[in-house]
Amino acid sequence: MGTGDCYEEEFLVDTGGIDCLAPASALVRAGIVTEGRDVYELANGEVVEYPYGFARVTFMGAETVSKVIFGPDECEPLLGVVALESTGIGVDPVSRTLKRMAAKPLK
Repeated sequence: MGTGDCYEEEFLVDTGGIDCLAPASALVRAGIVTEGRDVYELANGEVVEYPYGFARVTFMGAETVSKVIFGPDECEPLLGVVALESTGIGVDPVSRTLKRMAAKPLK
């Protein structure tokens, strides 16, 4: 994890995506370091390879460490389902809003 400036932005919640994604330049400014590369399938079906690192992610009063993809600088930041679920926050399918779960499942 880095020691740079914080990166604060509104993220689109992507329950179909596993990892978080943010513009590479913002992650570098925040001090996030590349830990590896992985292959991802975009919403349009295109397969791409992006570097990733690990970042402390804070939202709705919850905090976790999550894999974050170094995306193109013009990309919209995405909050993946792993970060959501690891903090005990889920998406209400009716209202399409984020809700804190009563308890995180261990089963």
